[in-house]
Amino acid sequence: MNPRPWTDFTWLNPPPEATADGEGLRVRTAPDTDFWQVTSYGFVHDNGHALLAPFEGDGSVEVTFEAAYTAQFDQAGLILHASSTRWLKAGIEFTDGRPCASVVVTDGLSDWSVVPLDPSAAGRVTIRLSRSGEAITVRLGIGAAPPVQLLRLTHLPTDGAWRAGPFCCSPVGPGLDVAFEPVRFGEPDAQLHED
Repeated sequence: MNPRPWTDFTWLNPPPEATADGEGLRVRTAPDTDFWQVTSYGFVHDNGHALLAPFEGDGSVEVTFEAAYTAQFDQAGLILHASSTRWLKAGIEFTDGRPCASVVVTDGLSDWSVVPLDPSAAGRVTIRLSRSGEAITVRLGIGAAPPVQLLRLTHLPTDGAWRAGPFCCSPVGPGLDVAFEPVRFGEPDAQLHED
């Protein structure tokens, strides 16, 4: 995996505060920010903060980060984005008083899978997205562990100009502080499961 310089990335919905250097990216989100399309809640949000670089063809992308979750639905992680109605976000979301592994796949409408985690997962985590054709594998690593825990295998069409990078949102809270390490890009995962 090779880190990509922050100069390769551009903001989709810049946050009120962000600083980037060789060590990482620090972000403070704006309130009432999210990525969501209609399902169950009936609302459309396309104002979450995402720092994106081109991600075409097969490959993988991963980021390690920490966030100071305090409010319901505070979230941070990686997003794979083609348009306001076609994207995937994966990371940690603070839900019902605890950190959860969260994946939302949107192709017109959003779905949501969520797995409650031990409170220690509110610390340093790594999210990895790997794309082979139209198949996307989502993996999680907690603490110093590599991102090998399988969270989701899903499908998204490859047409369009896809980009990937870190994202963060605070749908109901006053704002979220997140520290991202440099984003790394590489080859797609060779297989779905470990030997």
